[in-house]
Amino acid sequence: MEVIEVHGLTKDYRQHFWSPLRRVLDNASFSVNSGEIFGFLGPNGAGKSTTIKILFEIIFPSSGTAKIFGKPVGDKSVKSRVGFLPENPYFYDYLTTTQFLEFHGGLSGMSPDALKRRIPEVLELVGMRGTKDMSLRSFSKGMLQRVGLAQAIIHNPDLVILDEPMTGLDPLGRREVRDLMLHLKSQKKTIFFSTHILSDVESICNRVAIMNRGKLLSCGSLDELISVEVQSVDMVWHKPSDALKSYLSSLGLLASATSSSIFSRLSRQPAESTPEFESRIQSVVQKGIGLGGELHSLSPKKESLEDVFVRQVGNLESRV
Repeated sequence: MEVIEVHGLTKDYRQHFWSPLRRVLDNASFSVNSGEIFGFLGPNGAGKSTTIKILFEIIFPSSGTAKIFGKPVGDKSVKSRVGFLPENPYFYDYLTTTQFLEFHGGLSGMSPDALKRRIPEVLELVGMRGTKDMSLRSFSKGMLQRVGLAQAIIHNPDLVILDEPMTGLDPLGRREVRDLMLHLKSQKKTIFFSTHILSDVESICNRVAIMNRGKLLSCGSLDELISVEVQSVDMVWHKPSDALKSYLSSLGLLASATSSSIFSRLSRQPAESTPEFESRIQSVVQKGIGLGGELHSLSPKKESLEDVFVRQVGNLESRV
């Protein structure tokens, strides 16, 4: 079942009434399946937050459609099934944690008795046990982010949408948020989140979409986007001879060298097959050993999500 369906979504802005229209979202189409963790990636200004705002009718598209649970995003029956943490949430800092969650739970239609049972549960989930009577103004940025996550799931929604949920969190906090997402997934919830932290996406996401300059560049599972084949091999040689240095240098593989060791990287050519690349690796190793080299390590390197992201998005100049 498709929980989120986006078709041809386009958004044009006009900064001033005399200014030309500026397209920030350009005919984007993708879907999010039930029970999956979906990563929404892209540099600043890619159109991620604009898409999320359209899903909540904070703004409206210039063209295209968006549905949640098969219904238009404005349908009232949909809103109670969705939890949301914006990129820059506002907190009423004169409230305590309990008062803040009671306020948001009440907006979602929860009864006082239900909130009394639920608040300790969500505070435990986000690592904020023991803070129910503390004032929000005494919290750090990371603690406020955790409270924001708590309000997003206070009403036990079927779909949780998080815009940059790792903002302000230390490594331990990021791990706890990842664990929370996996916990929600185990409860058959659907999680849709935007982020810049690619390692988090690789560790928990079922599928990802990459945006840049308002366009959807790719969408699919990590296996579909990331090549599983070895792209390069790192070699470390100990006690290198002058002949070995000369040989590696002639191949353009002499990345760095000291008196006691050499680091070299052999990269796969664009049209080179796996057997051809493996044969070339073997040839270099055998030749190096024949020249008196002592191969200390050989480390194959596969493509990462960061490699895919950089290749598709490009450098900074191409995004301006």
